[in-house]
Amino acid sequence: MTETRDVVILGSGPAGLTAAVYTARANLSPLVVEGEPSSTSDQPGGQLMLTTEVENYPGFVDGILGPDLMGRFRDQAARFGAQFTTAKATRVDFSASPFGVWTAGADGDPDIRARVVIVATGARSLMLGVPGEDRLLGHGVSTCATCDGFFFRDQKILVVGGGDSAIEEALFLTRFGESVTVVHRRKELRASKIMQQRAFANAKIDFRWDSVVNEILGDGKVHGVSLTNVVTGASEVVEAAGVFVAIGHEPNTAVFAGQLAMNEAGYVTTTDGTRTAVDGVFACGDVQDHVYRQAVTAAGSGCMAAIDAERWLEAHGEA
Repeated sequence: MTETRDVVILGSGPAGLTAAVYTARANLSPLVVEGEPSSTSDQPGGQLMLTTEVENYPGFVDGILGPDLMGRFRDQAARFGAQFTTAKATRVDFSASPFGVWTAGADGDPDIRARVVIVATGARSLMLGVPGEDRLLGHGVSTCATCDGFFFRDQKILVVGGGDSAIEEALFLTRFGESVTVVHRRKELRASKIMQQRAFANAKIDFRWDSVVNEILGDGKVHGVSLTNVVTGASEVVEAAGVFVAIGHEPNTAVFAGQLAMNEAGYVTTTDGTRTAVDGVFACGDVQDHVYRQAVTAAGSGCMAAIDAERWLEAHGEA
């Protein structure tokens, strides 16, 4: 018989685990569907599991490893009574509460029912898929200038991409780096005119036009990239200590298609706090935030979702 819970949380990054801490302390016995270790999208712990040093999370003066930080989040939630299942949602039914969640396929009855669901499945950075990228991720390869720019003070930095996000990252990184090289596969940027003007006016930024990255080079840490010009076919090696991939993000929302309202980029739409278009379903963290994308903002929205969920249950006489 399908188990019915007061609260089911989908995802176990900073947003999901903070929601678990708050709902557990409210005696709601949340079940966290934390993801699968083999998943490239919603793995347990979220994107911080792929980082090394985290120096901008409040309370850790000397920094902390990303996996260690998420381990502390998880232990704190468990201490208050949160339970975990190492699986990912393969199907949901948000047509009526209690909502259905499938974790072992998409057929038959749901594996779990929930009076309230908190969606915290996060987002993933789009990657280049070139040799050296996975191996050096967190060792010079990054997808977040705000998170990691500080580590490359007075060093050569390379940014891959040509949209607003890439140019925003490049401009931010000029605060730290000796120089910033933007690699773009076309002859002109896709970024807005104002962003282009700022980049072209910055003496620290130079460009490699019509170029793609073939390989990220380094033994233990990044020391450069191999580029090819797609027009001439010429190859070159560009020295860099940091490579920032800024070709876009993709929210982990495929399982919610047809169930939740989303914007054109696929992020879950929330209003009035963390409420989705479905009464009793809330969303927090990077799955609905395409602007800030920080661990601390995700954790804050996880707190909001937990409080919203608790109040929803109280209003419906179920808490």
